[in-house]
Amino acid sequence: MRELPSAVLFACTLNAVRSPMAEAIMKHFHGRRVFVDSVGLRRGEPDPFMAAVMDEIGIDMCAFRAKTFDDLEDESFDLVVSLSPEAQHRAVELTRTSACEVEFWPTFDPTIIEGNRETRLQAYREVRDGLMARILERFPLPKVAPT
Repeated sequence: MRELPSAVLFACTLNAVRSPMAEAIMKHFHGRRVFVDSVGLRRGEPDPFMAAVMDEIGIDMCAFRAKTFDDLEDESFDLVVSLSPEAQHRAVELTRTSACEVEFWPTFDPTIIEGNRETRLQAYREVRDGLMARILERFPLPKVAPT
């Protein structure tokens, strides 16, 4: 098992759906052990479908505010996880002169799905669940000693 990084940045094209989901899920599981943030190439608008599917798993996204790479106060991350090809290019540029790992997790953009509310929510759920599985695989929960 790999050691947890001390700071992780999730990056996407817009900081509105995928990267905020990843940030919130990572904070939910490891927020006391790892500094976590998210950004986009561009600042996205609040997405009610994203907020709804995160609320389904008990994570409140009401206070989330989108950020861009230019909004970062500190670029001292151990790991940048990019979720879109556009963000991958920017992540590589950001880390060119630092000792920071970059990982590319291609993640479907659920905003392109059309249809009724339930169809769209299902697409968001699939992205949420995929990110959660990937995060727990990459950053496993600490083993609890039997009592």
